[in-house]
Amino acid sequence: MSYTINAGGRLLDLQTPVVMGILNATPDSFYAGSRTQTEAEIAARVHQIVDEGAGIIDVGAYSSRPGADDVPAEEEARRLRHALDIVRREAPDAIISVDTFRADVAKMCIEEGGAHIINDISGGTLDKNMFRTVARLRVPYILMHIQGEPHTMQQAPHYDNLEQEVFLFLSQRVDQLRQLGVADIILDPGFGFGKTLAHNYELMNRLEDLREFDLPLLVGISRKSMIYKLLGTTPAEALGGTIALNTIALMKGAHILRVHDVRAAVETVRIVETMKTGR
Repeated sequence: MSYTINAGGRLLDLQTPVVMGILNATPDSFYAGSRTQTEAEIAARVHQIVDEGAGIIDVGAYSSRPGADDVPAEEEARRLRHALDIVRREAPDAIISVDTFRADVAKMCIEEGGAHIINDISGGTLDKNMFRTVARLRVPYILMHIQGEPHTMQQAPHYDNLEQEVFLFLSQRVDQLRQLGVADIILDPGFGFGKTLAHNYELMNRLEDLREFDLPLLVGISRKSMIYKLLGTTPAEALGGTIALNTIALMKGAHILRVHDVRAAVETVRIVETMKTGR
């Protein structure tokens, strides 16, 4: 199935899967190699993401790893404003998503920071104003499944029926967004957000079932614990596992890969698409 999304008046074609490069304007992201804070670090990362072939730059300033410190909204907004200014200066034509669960922060990033897409790890559960804000801003929204909230989500995740509960969570919120008039919704099953190692692999195994929603699908597994805990390594050593899972995700219908390592993901997309199409 082919999809397009309207990002700031530009149509992003997802017929060929798109790579979303991660820009972490945080001091405490789980993968130390992705942390960028100074102007020079952010600018260098922007150029790396663009030069390696990403179609979207995803800018975040709140670490959602389990046990991370809470970041006040004012500090998150300050970090994002700083980073977005640099992104727009260094890559004025880039499509930008902003990774935040706070409606006011998202609004600032769209209206003042030049972002085009809202990427909400909470699926609207952490800010009751998020869905109405998305509808008013008329921007694409990445709807992610989560159980619990970032600081406690990995303490004891439990499901009676994982697939049914994830589907119900997503379907209820898709309905709410549609009723508000939101046109562009992208689904993210939320690997690592309130899920055990077994839950993550069960979800990956059933990923193609999400096609029932008839919506674009984003997969974000880059260097996550579902890789390095299984293999007994570290985030820094998890590139091989990331490539393997991204390949599986593409074969099962992913349209967007959210990654730290853009070049590897772009090459993975090219190989899988060549295999699928024969050209």
